[in-house]
Amino acid sequence: MDKLPKIALPAIFILIVLIILISKSAVTIGSGEAGVLYKTFGGGVVTDEPPLGEGFHIVAPWNKVFVYEVRQQEVFEKMQVLSSNGLEIKLDASAWFQPKREFLGKLHQEKGTDYVSRVLLPTIRSAARSVVGRYTPEQLYSSKRDAIQAEIYEETKKIVDGQYIQLNEVLVRDVTLPPTIKEAIERKLKQEQESLEYEFRLVTAEKEAQKVRIEAQGKADANRILSASLTDKILQDKGIDATLELSKSPNAKVVVVGSGDSGLPLILGNN
Repeated sequence: MDKLPKIALPAIFILIVLIILISKSAVTIGSGEAGVLYKTFGGGVVTDEPPLGEGFHIVAPWNKVFVYEVRQQEVFEKMQVLSSNGLEIKLDASAWFQPKREFLGKLHQEKGTDYVSRVLLPTIRSAARSVVGRYTPEQLYSSKRDAIQAEIYEETKKIVDGQYIQLNEVLVRDVTLPPTIKEAIERKLKQEQESLEYEFRLVTAEKEAQKVRIEAQGKADANRILSASLTDKILQDKGIDATLELSKSPNAKVVVVGSGDSGLPLILGNN
C-alpha cells in the first residue's frame, strides 16, 4: 500500500502529458476548409502534397496546421477613381473568389493567410482605375456599366490567376457621380428622350398625310378613268334602261320616246 502513491503519481503525470500531446496533435478541419501543414523539422510548408481535407487529423505536436476556407467567398471594396475627363467617380464593387485548393501550400508560403488584402484587393483597385479611366461620366452612368464590370473582371483575373487565386466574378454594385454632373446628364437624357418623341410624332404625321394623299390620288384616278369611259352612246343606253324600269311602275305616266335632251325618253305623268 505504501508503494501505491509512488506508482500513481508518475502514472498520473504521464497521463496528463499524453492528454496534452494528443490535444496539441489533434486538428479538426471544418466543412469548406482545407489545412496547410507546416513541418517544423521537415522543411517548413508542405507544397508537394495535397492539403489536409475536412475531418479529424493527428499531426506531430511540433508541427502546425494553417486552416483556409476554400469555398467561394465575397469581398467588398469602395474606391474613388477618375473618369476619362478627370472627374472623380465613386465605385462600389465586390468580388467572388476562392483560393485554388491544389496550390494552397504555395499560396500560404508566398502570400500568407492575408492574401486577400495583399493580392486580391490591390489588383481590383488597379483594374478599376485602369478601366474607368477609359470612359466618360455619361457612359459610366448609363450604358457602359456592364462593359466596365466585364473589363474589370478580365483584367483582375489575368493577374490573380498566377497568384493561386480563382476569381469567379466581379460585380459593380454602384457608380456615384458628383451631383452637378449627375444632374447635367439626367437633363441631357431627358432632352434626348423628348427629341426622340417629337421626331416620332413628325414621322407619324408624315405617314398619315402620305396615306391621305394616296387615297385622294386613287379616287381622282378612278374618277378620271370613269369619266373617260362614259361616252354619249353609253349614257343613252343607261337612260333607256332606267326609263324602261320606270315604265313598269304602276303609277300613271306618259313616256315620250326621243323628246328629251340627247334623244333620251321624256317621262310625263303624276304619282
